[in-house]
Amino acid sequence: MQIHSCSRALALLFFVSALTSVPLACAADSANMKILAPEELLRVLQAKPPKPLLLHVGSHMFYWQAHIPGSEYMGQGNTPEGLQHLRQRVSGLPKKTAIVLYCGCCPWSHCPNVNPAYDALLQMGFTNVKVLFLANNFGTDWVDKGYPVAKGD
Repeated sequence: MQIHSCSRALALLFFVSALTSVPLACAADSANMKILAPEELLRVLQAKPPKPLLLHVGSHMFYWQAHIPGSEYMGQGNTPEGLQHLRQRVSGLPKKTAIVLYCGCCPWSHCPNVNPAYDALLQMGFTNVKVLFLANNFGTDWVDKGYPVAKGD
């Protein structure tokens, strides 16, 4: 019975993986990105200007429920629409603009959104891009710590 359950679970996993257009290789990889810890970003946001451009590259539902005040919703970083919106948003900015990307949809090692968004900005020539390192998710690593949150659009 356990073997049959495992087979069914594996079949479901393969089916769901086949339906998604995001390869597992897109999961967040801090070895290839400049990252920023939540405590560091909080200090930056509490300091005097200039502030970095904060861009949310995750799900609109998550952004609507809770996001960092002042951040802008770009769309999911793993979709063509999200990447197009991101590129449009930054297209006229100086290449040295401080930009912080974040998602927080799931554990860092499974996030499909930050790598494609980060790579897109680097390909455009941006040199001061960082990604907010949320080890577990936005709720655990930002909201539950009592850091500032905005809701809605």
